[in-house]
Amino acid sequence: MSEEILQLTEKLLQYNELFLKNYQAGRETGITHDFNEVIKPFVDEVKEINDQWNRAIKEWLPKVDTQYLHLKQIDTTSSHIEQLSVQSFFPETSKSRFLNFHRAVEYVLSEVVRELRK
Repeated sequence: MSEEILQLTEKLLQYNELFLKNYQAGRETGITHDFNEVIKPFVDEVKEINDQWNRAIKEWLPKVDTQYLHLKQIDTTSSHIEQLSVQSFFPETSKSRFLNFHRAVEYVLSEVVRELRK
């Protein structure tokens, strides 16, 4: 279980970095991607990993003693990941909101990794 969660968490961390790269590239170039060919397949791919992570972490979290992770954060983080996966393709998205979500996701995912490696 822990190994699966670690792999899923690391994959979500990679996606989180990709969200930031997509967003920055979109703001710099102003290029709009085709929804059906680029955006939807990417969002679906992220959603599948995110859903697996959410289910696994909700089983694992109540069994461990952690000071910095709570179930509410898991739902919020999953929601942020879904939003970022879409918003990363739209440069008109609020920069401060996007970056705040990105940082929040990175914090929670990093805490999960830290707890798993204890």
